[in-house]
Amino acid sequence: MKSLLTLSALAFVLLAACSSDEKAAEPVVVDSEQAQAQDAETVETPVAAEQALTDDERPQAVEESGGEPDPAETEDKPIILAQAATPVAGQAWVYKEGKDYHRLVPTQPTLGGADKIEVADFFWYGCGHCFEFEPYINRWAPDIPANVRFVRIPATWNSLVKLHAQLYYTEEVLVKNGKIAEPEAFRATVFAEYHRRGNRLTSLTAIKELFTKAGVSGDDFDNTWGSFEVSQKLRVAQDLARRYAISGVPSMVVNGKYRSGKTETGTYPKLLEVVDELVARESVR
Repeated sequence: MKSLLTLSALAFVLLAACSSDEKAAEPVVVDSEQAQAQDAETVETPVAAEQALTDDERPQAVEESGGEPDPAETEDKPIILAQAATPVAGQAWVYKEGKDYHRLVPTQPTLGGADKIEVADFFWYGCGHCFEFEPYINRWAPDIPANVRFVRIPATWNSLVKLHAQLYYTEEVLVKNGKIAEPEAFRATVFAEYHRRGNRLTSLTAIKELFTKAGVSGDDFDNTWGSFEVSQKLRVAQDLARRYAISGVPSMVVNGKYRSGKTETGTYPKLLEVVDELVARESVR
């Protein structure tokens, strides 16, 4: 009987998300008093840039800081700190830590600044569950509150998944530079190419052809694909996935503090409800 229960639990996890081959460490789960005490702990600086970029080009991972900054390092740019939540007396929350979501202790860096609550969607273009989740998140994203920033972060577990992550960041930079006129249509095309047409996009040639069909010139693609900007985005994505203990996609992380997925919630609508509640928790600080 014990073996049957174990096999059933494993089957549920496999059905709920696309997972990496390597098992990631589970986040530390603590009670409320411990969590409040540990929120202020210092986290390591993410991967440093190897050369200078403009502010718009450089992907930023914003961290908490527990020590005094070096005046020389902060003379021109203020330090932005990740924010910790404060419990609200009398607030009745529906979803439970350890069941519907996991808390990351200490709070981890976010991709953008602390001026907004960040919701990150970890995905892989080749993941069937991410393909199923896409319509739900596309309906949810336009209605997020003004104090919320929604970002997508691709998985980078192995060579193929990393190749598709590079595809995504090449796409992102070309969109920013006005080279892809319809970003959402292009994203849908990539998913459809893999899941409906059977094109696994396993080579640079196949990927470049996809961009060419979207009106991107060969030079624009080549210059962006091999750029330092795209490489730096990949390094930051790898660093955040490690910090957030991402072992399956789709997974969602709220403000570098809470992580959830279909494995925890059972359905995609409930997953987005959990995210909305976690955003509300962060909003009442």
